[in-house]
Amino acid sequence: MTVVESTHESILRCTTPGCGTQVRVAPTQQAAPCCPACGAAVPWIVSALVETFDEEITVEVPVLVDFWAMWCTPCQQVTPLVMRAAKEHAGALKVVKVNVDRVPQIADRYVLKSIPTLSLLRGGSEADRLTGSIPPDHFAAWLAPHVGDLRGA
Repeated sequence: MTVVESTHESILRCTTPGCGTQVRVAPTQQAAPCCPACGAAVPWIVSALVETFDEEITVEVPVLVDFWAMWCTPCQQVTPLVMRAAKEHAGALKVVKVNVDRVPQIADRYVLKSIPTLSLLRGGSEADRLTGSIPPDHFAAWLAPHVGDLRGA
């Protein structure tokens, strides 16, 4: 899953085998994106920008905010879980990645004590939070009430 940013739009890629169509998504988009070529729900993963963060988190589906940093080994262990959740819950979950070194203003706003921290938002407000490296089954159990059970977790 590649996420490329162009000014304030994100370019997502359809993960349907044989498709791979690029889908442009504005921060103001409310509904989960679908592939214009095959119609499949597209994993909605964006990187946070200070200028668009509030728009990105105010959407129709739950938003999983992943607070992380490049140097953080536990963050690197959590990333595959987050990416898999985005793919498995395409159409029902949005993932917003927040690199705390690049956009500390957002991290400060959430008064983080450590990373990785996963924050589940609904309607722009925090509904739940999980901190630290976690096993896949614990992550699935934490996320399930918000978006349904993860297949194969």
